[in-house]
Amino acid sequence: MTGLVQPFISTVAGSLDSKGRVCIPATYRHLLAAQNTTGVFVCPSFIDPALDAFGQDLLDRINARLAGQDPFFSASFDDEATALIARTQSLPIDENGRVRIPDAMIEHAGLKDKIVFVGKAQKFQIWDEARYAPIEAEALARVKAKMERARSGEAS
Repeated sequence: MTGLVQPFISTVAGSLDSKGRVCIPATYRHLLAAQNTTGVFVCPSFIDPALDAFGQDLLDRINARLAGQDPFFSASFDDEATALIARTQSLPIDENGRVRIPDAMIEHAGLKDKIVFVGKAQKFQIWDEARYAPIEAEALARVKAKMERARSGEAS
């Protein structure tokens, strides 16, 4: 396990082809390779209608956290392992940078033809473009409101 890894950044447009394949952005593929990740790990987000994708470093950190719990007598272990480990798949990246997204994951995220890859530091997400637009707008509005509250608090 490495220390601080380079983050997944930016929002990159992409497409889902008729065979369920997406081309992982080249910058993301380089970050995955730097983590000695063969392919990419992908799981359905249990928070959003999106897919969470990540490399070996994050998987190692998840595993290390789980290793501190009793695998037979810890409900927390089973919950976290079910939510993350059991639902994660290792998807190989082909010579063109594409991965085949499993049908159940395409359905979970509601992926159509236009998608976006959203960098979120330790992971990136794969969203249907139309579904992501209002999510992004809401997040930016919350950050703006928080900044305005902080500014008005400083002014008093």
